[in-house]
This record gives sequence, C-alpha cells and structure tokens, in this order.
Amino acid sequence: MSESLSGATTTGTVRGEDEVVNLCRDLIRIDTSNYGDHSGPGERAAAEYVAEKLAEVGLEPKIFESHKGRASTVARIEGEDPSRPALLIHGHTDVVPANAEDWTHHPFSGEIADDCVWGRGAVDMKDMDAMTLAVVRDRLRSGRKPPRDIVLAFLADEEAGGVYGARHLVNNHPDLFEGVTEAIGEVGGFSFTVNEDLRLYLIETAQKGMHWMRLTVDGTAGHGSMTNNDNAITELTEAVGRLGRHKFPVRVTKTVRSFLDELSDALGTPLDPENMDETLAKLGGIAKIIGATLQNTAAPTMLSAGYKVNVIPGQATAHVDGRFLPGFEEEFLTDLDRILGPRVKREDVHADKALETNFDGALVEAMQSALKAEDPIARAVPYCLSGGTDAKSFDDLGIRCFGFAPLRLPPELDFAGMFHGVDERVPVDGLKFGVRVLDRFLDAC
Repeated sequence: MSESLSGATTTGTVRGEDEVVNLCRDLIRIDTSNYGDHSGPGERAAAEYVAEKLAEVGLEPKIFESHKGRASTVARIEGEDPSRPALLIHGHTDVVPANAEDWTHHPFSGEIADDCVWGRGAVDMKDMDAMTLAVVRDRLRSGRKPPRDIVLAFLADEEAGGVYGARHLVNNHPDLFEGVTEAIGEVGGFSFTVNEDLRLYLIETAQKGMHWMRLTVDGTAGHGSMTNNDNAITELTEAVGRLGRHKFPVRVTKTVRSFLDELSDALGTPLDPENMDETLAKLGGIAKIIGATLQNTAAPTMLSAGYKVNVIPGQATAHVDGRFLPGFEEEFLTDLDRILGPRVKREDVHADKALETNFDGALVEAMQSALKAEDPIARAVPYCLSGGTDAKSFDDLGIRCFGFAPLRLPPELDFAGMFHGVDERVPVDGLKFGVRVLDRFLDAC
C-alpha cells in the first residue's frame, strides 16, 4: 500500500479508471517547468515518481539523466508474443512555465473544480502520463499482458526541443527501443463534437517542422540625440513587422486534405481551404490547431536591443518561432529570406523536421475500434499538428508515430486554448474515458 501526493491510498484492487485523477494531480503538483536553461526544479522528481509507480506493479524502470536534474524514465512490459514488433508509448513530464497570478487556481495545485483537474500540464501532457500509468498499473496488477511488448518512456525537455530527453535517449541509448516499429504520444485522439450523432476524434498523423530562429541586425552605434540612418533597431523591427504580418500561401498537404474531406462529409458541406475564414468558422474550438496547418507560419516572439535610452545600439536581435508543413521546408526558408531582406542575419536556435504518415494499418484500426467501443458516435480522422512533439526524435529510429492521447471533451471547452495557456485544465470524465480507451487499445494493438 502506498500514499500518493494527493493523499489518496492505492491498493492492489484499485482500477485504472479510479486512480487516474489522483495520478494526474500528483504529477501536476511536481513543478517541472522547463525554462530552457537547466534551471527547472522538478524533472528529476517527476522521473522518480513515475519510476516508483511502475516499480510498485513489478516493472524495472530505469532513470536516465542527461544533465543534472534532466531525467527521463523508461520501462519495458513483456507482451504475450515477444516476437512481434514492440509499441512505444511516450509522454513528456516537463511543462512550460506559468505565472500563478494569472490563474483562477494555482497552476501547480492540481485543484479539482468545475469537474476538471486544473494545472499546468493538465493537457500538455500530464493527463496522458497519468492515463498511461493508470492503465499499465491496472493491467499489471490484474496480470493482463498486452499482445506485444510495450516500451514506456516518460521524457524530460520536450518543451525545449527534447535535446535532454527524447533526443538524448535516441542518440545515446537506442537499444531501449529495440524492436519498436510504432508509437503513440501526445496531441491526438481528442474529440470534436459535430452534432448529437457524430463526434470526430482527431488522430495526429502529421506534424509541422520547426525553425526556431534568432534574427540579428548590425548597425552603427551612436548618441540617441543625433541623426542615424543605420539604426539596427529600426532595420530589425521593420523586418520583423513584415514577417509578422506576412500571410504565407495555403498549401494543402495529404493529411490536411484527408481531414478536410472527412470534415466536409461530417458537416455535409464543402470546405474550401482557400477560403480560410469560412473554413475555420466551422471548426469551433479546434480552429486554432487546424488553421495553422493550412500554411507555413513565422511568429515573432522576442525582441532585444540597447542598454540605455540615449544610446543607439550597434546590434538588435529578435527570435521567431517558424513552422513549416511537411514537404515545404525549402519554400519556407526561401520566403523567409525574401521577406526579411539582406540586412537580417538568420540563424537557427533549434530546427527539426516535419513528419507525415498514412492513416491506415492495424494500429489505426485498434484506435478506431477502441474509441467506437467507448463512444458509439465516434469517428476517427487524421489531422496535422501545428506544433511538434518527441515523435521527431523517435522517427529517426524508423518508428512510425501517431498522436493518440484519447479524450472525450465537452463541446464548449476551448481545448486548443489550454495548450501553454492560462487556466489549463482537463475534464475528470475525459481522463477516465481515456483510460478505458487506452485499455481497449492495448488489447487490440
């Protein structure tokens, strides 16, 4: 018997559906904020918590620390047929920082209110971490082996590109993933209610690539009271303004085309990707996620220049979060250089590839059947994620990756707004639904 951080007692008779909420609350209460500079307080504590929960049910998890405090936990479950290719279930334990003053409930309290668990990481992605732990613990307590080997990876550093988490393991410990051919991870399997007879569940089969960039302009330093036609700040801000206002052309990838066709059929009306406003108006709360998958994007996020009000600095810098669609990286970079102009030096802070796979095969069928069994009006459809995940690292090992963290959501919840947003929260019923779906999925995978 063990005592959780939330005060709940767990025993061998507890079902996964019954303990998932407390597991999620426990994980949220471990502050794993990732500031991108090794100053975050809690990734090691989270890795140890996960390892303890897995060891309690007979697994032998290992903790890998890539840098002091930057820790990931990996374990392997033997399946009924070890000769079959293995499945990877991966999740990250780090979160983006949160300012408590902005929140209704403290972001690291794991508060339950309005039938939701509140806190940083509730949907990105300690909900899936908790669901995975709950399902695995339930199955191992009851002696239910999965059909094939399952590798579990709870990872550090995803929010800063995964260098100290997934990328470290792939580069330095690839043997951990021996025999793995497929994987499921975050930002997929969530619902979009079309009407009382149909709920679409979006399965991530593609994700945009990234170029996180530093832009630099060198100018002539001087006194702020004098005329200066070579002001680095002026040159840079004009370039950043052009980039921030630029509308990249619509490019309909294979995955986006499939999603729009499925949605068009569900709504009973044609959807024109060239008319973005009209298309997105029909998507409700998921418009933010889908809208960015119709084109490349470049969002200015940081500016820095100068050290005194009466000194014109000799250099100005900006940072930009650039994302490109599968197959359109070269076009994206060419557009960037044209928009920015010759005075702006562009260099990558972090870059990674785009991914895309087909929406077919036995694993997809297992997702569809598991969803349908728990929600009779469910229809699984493919979609492209506007961001990126640790799947980019696992793809280097030839692993076919999907986003499948199943959640049935109330239609009024702004799910897209939860990611990195204020008042992040996940419905209690959604967590329990996810446990049931994942359990069925593992039976069929």
